[in-house]
Amino acid sequence: MMIDALSLFQLLIDFGLVVLILMVQLTIYPSFLYYKTEDLVRWHQKYTGAIAMVVGPLMLAQLLLSIYVVFVNQQYLLGGIHLTLVLATWISTAIQFVPIHNRIGKSEHTNKDLQKLVHHNWIRVILWILILLLGLFQNYLA
Repeated sequence: MMIDALSLFQLLIDFGLVVLILMVQLTIYPSFLYYKTEDLVRWHQKYTGAIAMVVGPLMLAQLLLSIYVVFVNQQYLLGGIHLTLVLATWISTAIQFVPIHNRIGKSEHTNKDLQKLVHHNWIRVILWILILLLGLFQNYLA
């Protein structure tokens, strides 16, 4: 089956976010547990600025492409599921992770906050893997 450029671009973004979230989950967030508070706060300022420059455009592109697929390409079933999963990553990020990162940035975090980053981030790992698998299914198996 031939894949169109838009679908390929969407798959590349989905794949990029899976790679990124796995790096965060397996390396970056666990490393936070090894920093002294003052060192973590200093590193966190650099980290959040740098990671935002990578993840922000990817998440925004993923969201816009998902909306386009549903409403312009009229792929209501699988496109709608894809969009729902993408929205779930945004909601999870806003509700669970932004507040913890804000506390770290203000040096108001606890060790429990750092552990939550590691444990709760599995939700986003699973969501982004499901998004990628759904995209692969849409383009190669359907």
